[in-house]
Amino acid sequence: MKKILVLHTGGTISMHADASGAILPSETNPLLAIDAAMPANVTLITEEAFNLPSPHITPEKMLALSLRIHQAEDDGIDGVVVTHGTDTLEETAYFLDLTLDSTIPVVVTGAMRSANEIGTDGSYNFISAIRTAASDGARGKGCLVVMNDEVHTARFVTKTHTTNVATFRTPTFGPIGLVTKNGVRFFQELINYRACPIDHVVENVFLLKAYAGMDGTLFDELPENTNGLVIEALGAGNLPPASLPALGRLLARGVPIVLVSRCFNGVAEDFYDYEGGGVQLKQMGVIFCQGLNGQKARIKLIVGLSGGKTGAQLARYVNNAVS
Repeated sequence: MKKILVLHTGGTISMHADASGAILPSETNPLLAIDAAMPANVTLITEEAFNLPSPHITPEKMLALSLRIHQAEDDGIDGVVVTHGTDTLEETAYFLDLTLDSTIPVVVTGAMRSANEIGTDGSYNFISAIRTAASDGARGKGCLVVMNDEVHTARFVTKTHTTNVATFRTPTFGPIGLVTKNGVRFFQELINYRACPIDHVVENVFLLKAYAGMDGTLFDELPENTNGLVIEALGAGNLPPASLPALGRLLARGVPIVLVSRCFNGVAEDFYDYEGGGVQLKQMGVIFCQGLNGQKARIKLIVGLSGGKTGAQLARYVNNAVS
């Protein structure tokens, strides 16, 4: 028998639709009623960590989950499933991926339709996540996201549609496995890296998105106690020239600035050599992060800063999504 710890945090997967169609939190989690459908080789240990819509989840809540999962492995748990709202699911999953050095499967899942809507996907995703967490093949693969019969890495998966049940996708690389009628099958291996366990989270790490005609206004409005900034830059990693003076002032204050592309696919690189191009930005001291979207780069910057990384060490940690 596999002992699987289930940590419920709220979200649509635990909500219901009222008579008007509005989606509301439920007083009683509907997933508690489907234990009879669990795989025969699984014993569930269920805890309600929170009951929050995912926009209410903070890095502090993510840290609480990470610490609880770390303790669970010490207590002999064979795998963990976290149910979560989908809006920030990818950020929580990536936070767990970065901070846990465990080898037991950790699987995050959610739902796009509440428990009493026609075609609800919550209970099916929940059972699929439990089957994945109980799978020997899921060990040592970092934190996984299981939705709609697909197994994705927390590192690269993202929400791509506001309402579709097939919203979670991994651009460029695709899922690493599938949940089938006969079990969970893996087809790719993720490049591993060393975890960065932390016991607190640094605040005031911000995310801004570049746009045509952007100047330094938003950069100058960041508070004095800013600890870090991630910019979703244009194209391969470029910024409008009018934003550069303010960007330089932040760098002069010692604020680490991480740059990713706002594009859906591809990586940020420093190969355009014009004013505001990636070559100049890298020479100024901007850190290029390859392969992550803005919200995930922010999570990685938070974890790196919270782990005490500074200067060149922080740059190396953030620069590459697989190290």
